Amino acid sequence: MKTKAVRLYGENDLRLEEFELPELKNGEILIKIISDSVCMSTYKTVKQGAKHLRVPDNVAEKPVIIGHEFCAEVVEVTDKWKDQFHVGDKVAMPPVLSYLGGMQTVGYSFGEIGGVSTYSIVYEHIIENGYLMKLDSDCFFKGSLIEPASCVLRGYKGSMHLDTDGVPYTNLRSGGKVAILAGCGPMGLVAIDLAIHGTVKPSVVVVTDLDENRLARAEEIFCPEKAAQDGINLIFSNSTHADELIALAGGEFDDVFVYAPVPAVVELGDEILGFDGCLNFFAGPLDQRFSAKFNFYNVHYKQHHVSGTSGSTIEDMQDIVRLISQQKIDPAVMITHIGGIDAAIDTTIHLPQIPGGKKLIYTHINLPLTAIADFAALGETDDRFKALDTLVKEGNGLWNARAEKYFLENFGG
Repeated sequence: MKTKAVRLYGENDLRLEEFELPELKNGEILIKIISDSVCMSTYKTVKQGAKHLRVPDNVAEKPVIIGHEFCAEVVEVTDKWKDQFHVGDKVAMPPVLSYLGGMQTVGYSFGEIGGVSTYSIVYEHIIENGYLMKLDSDCFFKGSLIEPASCVLRGYKGSMHLDTDGVPYTNLRSGGKVAILAGCGPMGLVAIDLAIHGTVKPSVVVVTDLDENRLARAEEIFCPEKAAQDGINLIFSNSTHADELIALAGGEFDDVFVYAPVPAVVELGDEILGFDGCLNFFAGPLDQRFSAKFNFYNVHYKQHHVSGTSGSTIEDMQDIVRLISQQKIDPAVMITHIGGIDAAIDTTIHLPQIPGGKKLIYTHINLPLTAIADFAALGETDDRFKALDTLVKEGNGLWNARAEKYFLENFGG
């Protein structure tokens, strides 16, 4: 079976290639990748190449397939799994294979499986450990967004506090005040959604961003009036002053999430923390010496905590699948662009310079990266984009199952 995939050979060395996959062994499953969401972590990996902890040292000789936020369908099942998986099943998976006891990760470490490919082989050990998850969904793109959404949930679960007896517990403080700093990017939007509709609810959520367009889009998607119906005071602000944010919230914050690797944002988060507050540094930096000032007087006397989370667990992904199926959260808020496999390299290498949220790659389609906001203009000369624009507008301006179905049926080769 031939596959077409984007493979990493080293620093800034990505190549779109067609090659033969090895013959399927008993215990393995062949999947057809439909969609993959481009992650900032992949951009960082491309910049570092073999220096990245998850990339093998011999990547130049044995390249790896990039992409770890994918959704696929099963196309061939070997005898071992014929009672559990069937052709046509929609599947996704957690990329970090923690059971291997190291840093081996799908999208970073393997040559036969990765999200930016047309076909991939799921190894026996992945399936045996329960990492291939079946999805009951009317679309593929939501499967591609389960992993990033579950990373956000892991951040919430990693926030630490002390109970009245001084015993540590993790998660948001119920009924507390949450700040999501630099929070109108794709992951921040999920953080807002989970804060409003998750299982542990705060009373106040303050979201900041310096980009007025992103701030306005976030406020349009998550209407403060609707959040109020859930008992949450949702506030959007472009302020970078601690006293102003504290005043907006009516007091210091219990949980602060930093969504940009910028020292000033970290230090702002430190300033607005209240007693027994926790700062979660969510945004992973490229600089291995990244640092920011932190008030250790408050660590001692005000019991301030710092946490950092990277990736997610199977349980986190299962929780996200449940929240999506219950229609409590909609990960489509992340998506602002779609494209084909031919757009994957340029999109990945230039990801920080491309405005908007998540970029979704459909691996069996050739299409330049295209902003959803541009569908109307493109529809003036291409009826397919005109139809897509109509379907998106009918979906509250978001990418949706009907739009994806039309796209897959009308833009394929």
